[in-house]
Amino acid sequence: QVQLTESGGGLVQAGGSLRLSCAASGRTFTSYAMGWFRQAPGKEREFVAAITWSGFTTRYADSVKGRFTISRDKAKNTVYLQVNSLKPEDTAVYYCAANRDAHTTSANSGTYDYWGQGTQVTVAS
Repeated sequence: QVQLTESGGGLVQAGGSLRLSCAASGRTFTSYAMGWFRQAPGKEREFVAAITWSGFTTRYADSVKGRFTISRDKAKNTVYLQVNSLKPEDTAVYYCAANRDAHTTSANSGTYDYWGQGTQVTVAS
């Protein structure tokens, strides 16, 4: 079992930045790829970004390319999502997820094995 805990969300003005964190605990000696997803009210959960266990490969949704950066610190068992140039349409609950396939950057939420509880990001216009 892996437990994931997100933090770092909040209320920001459009154009602002946040750094979201996802701390993993439990069987963290096992290698996992990690992803970030988000869900806005009344919408389906959507892919945001993913990173392989090695950290060498990343993938982003087109809507966040150039504004968001995913990274990981394996020593701290933590994955980060730096979110810059925020827009009101980025408002959502952001979730991190762990995938047993260490080499994947899957955008399919159904392939992820563990999920955090989410952190709210609200962008005011």
